[in-house]
Amino acid sequence: MKLASAVAFLCLMSAAGSAAAQATPQCPSLPATSRLQWQEQASGDFLVCRAVTDDGREVLSLMLTAADPNIPLPRALRQEKDSFAGESIYWYQPDLGGQKPAGFADRRISVVKIDKNRYAQLSLYPADSEERGSLQQMVRGMNLTPSAVAAGR
Repeated sequence: MKLASAVAFLCLMSAAGSAAAQATPQCPSLPATSRLQWQEQASGDFLVCRAVTDDGREVLSLMLTAADPNIPLPRALRQEKDSFAGESIYWYQPDLGGQKPAGFADRRISVVKIDKNRYAQLSLYPADSEERGSLQQMVRGMNLTPSAVAAGR
């Protein structure tokens, strides 16, 4: 009896620990008014946070990584000046090799070094310029979670 109780207790504790580990959000908080939800994917030294709408449309992607994404961002594609995580950034129109899919004019990308060997890559996929402005304002107000920074993400 005691052995069965101990095994049951260990199984419950293991399940509780696993649930607690999964419940710890790594992505920055999203404003409740945004009606967006994160889809998180963590692996090794990177964390990808995808903000999606109620209908599943991805509007924002944030990748936190220890490796420089090394994306060429030519000055000719530079658009708006902004800030993220206390750092100044520029938004760029992405280079899609000449392709210009629907909504391309409002898409944006940026990369910022937030600490030694800590980078954030941001991508916006808005439906229009109004949504782009709202997303940029939301990004401007984001705070990185201490757990994400501490883990090198």
